Amino acid sequence: MGFLKGYTKQEISWMMYDWANSAHSVIVVTLLPIFFDTVAGYTADSVSSMSTWGYATSLAMAIVALSAPFLGVFGDIRGMRKRLFALFVGIGVVAVALLSFTPMMDFMSSTAAAGRVAGLILVLYIVSVIGFDASAIYYDAFLTDITTPERMDRVSTMGYGLGYIGGSTIPLVIFLLMNLANVPMLTCLAVIFALTAVWWLVFSLPLLKNCKQTSGKPYEKGDVGRNIRGVGATVREIIANKPMLVYILAYFFYIDGVHTVISMATTYGTNLGLDDTGMMLALLLVQILGLPFCLLYIRLAARFGARTMVGVGVCVYMFICVFAFFMRELWQFWLLAVLCATSQGGIQALSRSIFGKLLPDKDRSGEFFGFFDIFGKFSSIMGPALVGFVSALVAEDMLVRQGLTEATATAEQVDAINAASGPYGILSVLLIILVGAVLYFAVLPKTLRDKKLDI
Repeated sequence: MGFLKGYTKQEISWMMYDWANSAHSVIVVTLLPIFFDTVAGYTADSVSSMSTWGYATSLAMAIVALSAPFLGVFGDIRGMRKRLFALFVGIGVVAVALLSFTPMMDFMSSTAAAGRVAGLILVLYIVSVIGFDASAIYYDAFLTDITTPERMDRVSTMGYGLGYIGGSTIPLVIFLLMNLANVPMLTCLAVIFALTAVWWLVFSLPLLKNCKQTSGKPYEKGDVGRNIRGVGATVREIIANKPMLVYILAYFFYIDGVHTVISMATTYGTNLGLDDTGMMLALLLVQILGLPFCLLYIRLAARFGARTMVGVGVCVYMFICVFAFFMRELWQFWLLAVLCATSQGGIQALSRSIFGKLLPDKDRSGEFFGFFDIFGKFSSIMGPALVGFVSALVAEDMLVRQGLTEATATAEQVDAINAASGPYGILSVLLIILVGAVLYFAVLPKTLRDKKLDI
């Protein structure tokens, strides 16, 4: 991989974790909702799997978000960051490995059996997301250990790029090849979930072996208690630091669009009745295009600045929300996939590196990235929950207008109502992104000028 020339061993090892955990992003976050929708169809309450999945995603994000600052505090103890990283990687890997058994369970025999399998899928999904997102706190915090501020944009964005060509692409290609070879779908799912667990574990090893924690302070008796009590002081410090406060609030809102589109895309497409294989091929296209667009973002950020390129990504995602509202055909899903590919990796990577440059104390990078993560995760709670709430509300209104109830509506009527209500849920995300855009474009530049900062 010649494009990695010029990066240090530690930088490459750090970037390989994006290669590792991206398998979870594409397989669990995009394939599992389709499988869950199938299982949910056999349960007693099969009206809106989209709402249920949205609420489950929000619960997982809430658990991580509420604990993130405290997890970050522990990671700032010298030597603890890597151990905690390994712990949460292990939790996520085990949950995904257990998910590999669910497609082979008998969920078609009765509504009770389907309900049990659906419940198990939701629990394991939530645990896997906790492992994924908690490990990311320490992964992000390692960024200040393994590179310099001048190289952060480049290293962070290339990490996302590696994720696209590795974990996001290869497992999905294997799944599609098995599908084309007429391997039964449930067998395909069982195999790919197992492969995702192994992939995540194996490619986490370079970071565990080669990356060293240089920030943080050696442990002294009473440090943990003092640091936890000091979380409130950190909150006050962030509030007093106007550029950091405005940036993190803007991030809270605009990243909602990114996370919600990622986590709800296939569920939304399934609700519209789009072909599953066609959606998977479109998602494969996202991964294939991901690296070239990440490399483009690196070049453009070097020329125009990271802040400008994040702004471009914000505008792209506002358009995506509007476009998704009118989407009805598979070719439109493909076009939506291309639009996502242009900015999905770049906006996340550059947002992370911008925050790294704003840190006032690199020895507390874990703690600060914990707060960065809590804002990102709470936005991930808000988006899917809003999509689920608005979709369910509109669906209920449509039932009433047609003189129907969940009990009296036929399966065909339920499918039609779900397809008609889903777009309103997706469109509601636009309101949240607009708030972030106002903060990012109108308020942030003034705070940076006042502090004479250039990011």
